[in-house]
Amino acid sequence: MQVSAFGAVLGLVIAIVLIIKKNQPAYSLIIGALIGGLAGGATLPETVSLMVDGAKGITPAVLRILTAGVLAGVLIESGAAGKIAETIIKKLGEKRALLALALATLILTSVGVFVDVAVITVSPIALAIAKRLNLSKMAILLAMIGGGKSGNIISPNPNTIAAAENFHVELSSLMGANIIPALFGLVATVLIAKTLINKGGMVTESDEHEIEKELPGFLPAILGPIITIGLLALRPIAGISVDPLIALPVGGIIGCAAMGKLPHLKTYMSYGLSKMTGVAIILMGTGTIAGIISNSTLKDVVLNALNSMGLPEFLLAPIAGSLMSAATASTTAGTAVASATFATTIMAAGINGLYGAAMLHAGATVLDHLPHGSFFHATAGCTSTGFNDRLKLIPYESAVGFVLAATSTIIYGIIL
Repeated sequence: MQVSAFGAVLGLVIAIVLIIKKNQPAYSLIIGALIGGLAGGATLPETVSLMVDGAKGITPAVLRILTAGVLAGVLIESGAAGKIAETIIKKLGEKRALLALALATLILTSVGVFVDVAVITVSPIALAIAKRLNLSKMAILLAMIGGGKSGNIISPNPNTIAAAENFHVELSSLMGANIIPALFGLVATVLIAKTLINKGGMVTESDEHEIEKELPGFLPAILGPIITIGLLALRPIAGISVDPLIALPVGGIIGCAAMGKLPHLKTYMSYGLSKMTGVAIILMGTGTIAGIISNSTLKDVVLNALNSMGLPEFLLAPIAGSLMSAATASTTAGTAVASATFATTIMAAGINGLYGAAMLHAGATVLDHLPHGSFFHATAGCTSTGFNDRLKLIPYESAVGFVLAATSTIIYGIIL
């Protein structure tokens, strides 16, 4: 059964409107999928079947995302993430403050911390530095967000896991594929942030937060992520495949032991699971609408539009990532929907699965920060940035995302 492109678009629009109106995202996506299937010409049983099949397709990624909560919980709750950020910033010094903030959030997200949590973790240090150096909130927030976006496309985070699953590529390979774009994104972030030093509100004493004093040592703090990445890298290096379902929790447990905090492991795991459960539920909702869109004529319409404009088919990957991240205001949900919907079409066009996944994943950073998502509000709140200043930051965030997507597309769509 094939749903019309009109039905698929209508379902997506309804889901977006419901999310913007602060309805629960998972239910919004399910309602949008149901209406889209029916409006697209499918019967009620056929629509439900497509939705269920779409949710089934996202289940392997959801399972791996849930186990990733062990590493994330250990990093965040043990103070390891804070120690990693603090060390990087101290080593680079306040003279390179914007680079230090961007690099700190890049590294935190690249080792498995959610991008919004990474920004929240670094923000107390960022506010203290900004107060001493008279830097605007917009400048330090852009530095952290840009660094987070750059790290997110080379991380074992839910978005990368979803893309790797749907394109049937190794997680470690996808993490490594966008390292060069991430470095370009880091440079772009620092250059753009420097233009914002005197724009918007400045940091006051009331904005500063207390910085956690009791943190673990740097080497024990970083050991868990190193173990995880090492295990994932065994496949390309030695031909030994260690699934993320194993590598992520093992890294978390070893890191916890290295910090001498094994008695707290249950608490850390509970926290990590609570962070991942929300993502997993939303992804199940994205699976239902992905089931409708992937069985619709929308892919053909987009491909025909690209061909009619004389544009190459590989552009479908970054465009799909950008559009779906804009629709969901989330890197994870946008990557999941886009990859579940367009992966088969992208590979059928002769594009290597790894290349397609890398371009789509990078594309999902272009518009994932829009106001109908939680990231917009979480990052504003942790730096006490006013709503108007936060809105003004959107074009600059999009510019960083565009650099990431453009660099990835040039490498994997044109050069290779």
